[in-house]
Amino acid sequence: MKIEIQSIHFKADKKLLDFIKAKVEKTQTFFDGVQLAEVFLRLEKDKEGENKVVEIKMNVAGKPIFAKEHHTTFESATDMVLDKLVAQIRKQKEKLQAKSA
Repeated sequence: MKIEIQSIHFKADKKLLDFIKAKVEKTQTFFDGVQLAEVFLRLEKDKEGENKVVEIKMNVAGKPIFAKEHHTTFESATDMVLDKLVAQIRKQKEKLQAKSA
């Protein structure tokens, strides 16, 4: 799987990038048809402190899936986004298996 990470209007450190890559690569255990993952990291102005935004777009068997989450840290936002994406990946996998059955 190809993983592209873009940090918008700031420079992400290597530790954060490695964390995100490792987490995104784990989605391969649920379905190996993921070809590309695009990760966007962004800081937003927010009075409540949840200004870290993680957006991930993946191509699963030719169909794009997307999730976005805000939180106080990029790591926790990444975990929350990946929970959403894993649910979508499982749903897509079930649809593909139902078609082939």
